[in-house]
Amino acid sequence: MKTRILGSSLEVSAVGLGCMGLSQSYPPFPDKDEAVSFLRRAVEMGEDFFDTSELYGIYANEELVGEALEPVRDQVILATKFGWNIKDGKCVGLDSRPQTIRKAVEGSLTRLRTDHIDLCYQHRVDPEVPIEEVAGTMKELAEEGKILHWGLSEPGIETIRRAHRVFPLTAVQSEYSMWYREPEKELIPALEELGIGFVPFSPLGKGFLTGTVRKEQSFADNDIRHTIPRFNDPGNMEKNQTMADKIKNFSKAHELSPAQAALAWILHQKPWIVPIPGTKTEDRLQENMSAAYVKLKDEDWKELGDILDQTEVFGERYSESMLKMTGR
Repeated sequence: MKTRILGSSLEVSAVGLGCMGLSQSYPPFPDKDEAVSFLRRAVEMGEDFFDTSELYGIYANEELVGEALEPVRDQVILATKFGWNIKDGKCVGLDSRPQTIRKAVEGSLTRLRTDHIDLCYQHRVDPEVPIEEVAGTMKELAEEGKILHWGLSEPGIETIRRAHRVFPLTAVQSEYSMWYREPEKELIPALEELGIGFVPFSPLGKGFLTGTVRKEQSFADNDIRHTIPRFNDPGNMEKNQTMADKIKNFSKAHELSPAQAALAWILHQKPWIVPIPGTKTEDRLQENMSAAYVKLKDEDWKELGDILDQTEVFGERYSESMLKMTGR
């Protein structure tokens, strides 16, 4: 598997694996034995960058990843996240106070069955805790050997700069794909300036860019797309089919799947971008990983860029409550 460098030194697979969907947001979920086998098979296939969080399934996803990857811990890079107030098995808000960060990291270490976390993100910026205080706590945890690198998820530009001055960031994680290109305006230029890697989640548009989500699609109540305007508004779903169809046609003309085209496009943007699509099957994982080997001519990339520039996207990417927790 091809690799890329995040920050100054963290080498990871060029296409990582987002593990959230094994435990939440995208039902149906595999049983534990099936999920463990899938994750171990991913390592055999050359995948080494696995992304999870204490939030996913409220600890369940970390426990799953920890059990699956414990036998091959020295072959993988584990990324997880902190920043939540979790009480009695439920998330009741944000909390990035130093004592909560430490409790979260200790819990993650136990669940992941490891003595260190390779990359530890603040999952969402807590407006009640100065980012300098968060960065200072992460620096202390790094000095103690409990984390090796740290990052932020969905932060604002000034927050990134303030955090980076206290303890250099290795990566920033935010949504980025063909149908959500907002990071191109300010985030990507800032990360390039500062030498910080970019780890886009939902690089396949929560499945939409694969061409398999049709306008008449319905979602289960526990499917995250049930809450997102781009998916739960029939009008948006119908109008956005234009983009899905154009990408599908481009992909077919170049003997690619839509997923390969969508991921290859992200990888083409910068050499320090590492998308983390989620999947539950070996076939789709192979398809995603193969995007790192896609080669197109300059005129092909221009054609694809023109398609995207000329195609409007309809609807918000998040519910209003989730949008309020981004870009702070």
